[in-house]
Amino acid sequence: MNTKTVSTTLPRIINESGELYRTKIIIGHTKCCNCKPNHLNCMTAKEWIKSQLGVWQFTYEGRDIRDKNLHPATFPLSLAKRVIELFTHEGELVIDPFVGSGTTLLAAQDLNRNAVGFDLHSDYIELCKERLVYNNLFNQAQQIAVKDDALNIDQYLEPESVKLIWTSPPYANLLNRKRKNKSRRGDERQNEQFGKVEQYSQDPRDLGTMPLDVYTQAMGDIFERLLHLLKPKAHCVINIPDMWWENERITIHVSLIQELRRRGYELRNTIIWDRTNIVNRIGIFGWPSNYITMGTTFEYLLDFWRPA
Repeated sequence: MNTKTVSTTLPRIINESGELYRTKIIIGHTKCCNCKPNHLNCMTAKEWIKSQLGVWQFTYEGRDIRDKNLHPATFPLSLAKRVIELFTHEGELVIDPFVGSGTTLLAAQDLNRNAVGFDLHSDYIELCKERLVYNNLFNQAQQIAVKDDALNIDQYLEPESVKLIWTSPPYANLLNRKRKNKSRRGDERQNEQFGKVEQYSQDPRDLGTMPLDVYTQAMGDIFERLLHLLKPKAHCVINIPDMWWENERITIHVSLIQELRRRGYELRNTIIWDRTNIVNRIGIFGWPSNYITMGTTFEYLLDFWRPA
């Protein structure tokens, strides 16, 4: 594979037809702020305190993607911003191995961080391009969406250049079944999603088609190849829920913790994303004889790092 020197302004997207496909790209990855060398981020002490709480809540804004016909599983822009602000300085490099609708790239653009996101699906790469408006009047950071398998990310980036991996990956085969809307109440259950399979695709490479054991192995393979791209003590944050399958709790987050530890990562924190403020009219799930906590009301933010 060749390493090329590219122009200062990189393309918004890279795909099979582009000259930078599976080629090392030259993108900024060093901080451009005036923070002291021992500072983790650019936050003030007051801002830092808010992130010390182990339970986080977020709200959606106008730029968030809420249309499930565009993407079946999005997260708030404010969530991506919190994670990026907490673990990076301005000018440093963020990557998202499963960039989807491009929320990570948009958050990085707002915060003057360089970012590269990867996805298998052309529609999502085009959606990323649409969301990334040219607003570099006040910063020089660049954000790129790459159409490629996450297994190939190390072909694009230099070792120890990444300050943060942040992603919300497919949740194994959680979406790869007809939706029954058990978490919704009353007439909201029979909405336009009822009976649909909202999976991203049926591409065999798509993690969302895999049962938990195969999924866990595939995630381990991907993140093992990403580990050397991280700077020492740089963080990797993964948003993941558990799920219920035929009355059995499938602990995706436990499987990922065990697998990433085996691949060389160290778990630093587990944060709860409390979603109760954005979930409407919770259904009576399991009542009156079977207590089941609803996965729609909370998810995990697993915070790992690359040990020194």
